[in-house]
Amino acid sequence: MNNKLTRKDIEEMQAEIDHRKLVERPKLLEEVKETRAQGDLSENFEYHVAKRAKNQNESRIRFLERMIKTAQVIDDNTADNEAGINKKITLYIPEDDEEEVYIIVSTMRQDTLKGLISVESPLGKALLHHKVGDTITVRVSADYSYQAVIRKIEDSEEAQSASLRNY
Repeated sequence: MNNKLTRKDIEEMQAEIDHRKLVERPKLLEEVKETRAQGDLSENFEYHVAKRAKNQNESRIRFLERMIKTAQVIDDNTADNEAGINKKITLYIPEDDEEEVYIIVSTMRQDTLKGLISVESPLGKALLHHKVGDTITVRVSADYSYQAVIRKIEDSEEAQSASLRNY
């Protein structure tokens, strides 16, 4: 499955790759070189720590490059009054008699604990292109679904600043 990413997500990932290659990589290589020169590698804890940090950096670079290579670029082509990516949506859920607030984001930015739901999640899919006052049905599984009413839709600054660093 390809991750759905916005152009902004890809730009941020590329900036992180560039930083890791141009800034972090030379520092980490120098650290490995310095700690290797300190003597017996089998008992040199600093060397093993430096090598692990270098390998983690390289692993992160490979991960980000693979994510960009396999990403499906999505554009937010929703109207201002429609639910879409980077929109904050206030829902009323009659079943629970509660209001909840969610922000629809790309798959890489999702963080359900912070109310950031993926455009690919059941709720995200159900919300897309709906307007204030619409009642949506969220199909969680073949056996369970629930209804919610969209109370408010607004642009979200939080979604723009949500970090990709968790991945």
